[in-house]
Amino acid sequence: MRALGAFPALALLLCASLLSALEPPSKAFLDKNSFYLSSAGFKVQFANDAAGKKAMHALPPHRFVVHNLAGGDVRYLYAEPQHCVCVFIGGKDAYQNYRDILAQPLPQADDVAPDYKTQASALLTGNDNLGIDTIGDDTVAPYYSAYY
Repeated sequence: MRALGAFPALALLLCASLLSALEPPSKAFLDKNSFYLSSAGFKVQFANDAAGKKAMHALPPHRFVVHNLAGGDVRYLYAEPQHCVCVFIGGKDAYQNYRDILAQPLPQADDVAPDYKTQASALLTGNDNLGIDTIGDDTVAPYYSAYY
């Protein structure tokens, strides 16, 4: 009977943690993350026409998507639809540089958002990047392959 009394509290805790995980990234995080991606060697491709916006919106926002090319080469795409309305595109070296930057970031100013470390660590946990084939939109790979 006591175990059933704890069930509502556990359910509430689970729902609260799921809602916090779905919280959109803060502006401070987006500013800093765009800087880190560029510093790591990712190239910025702005979605400034209809085809670019369609391809960008086909990608999940704020997640890396892996595109395996012929010959074993890999490209990482990272859509940023809120901050710069662009996609960051980079290879293995840029991705590893980015992970290294996030693992040991530069000294921070005093006005860093308190949620920055939490949001940045969400990008580093595991290797759960999506494959470009799993997105389900066949316009993404042809559109961005011109920028590889």
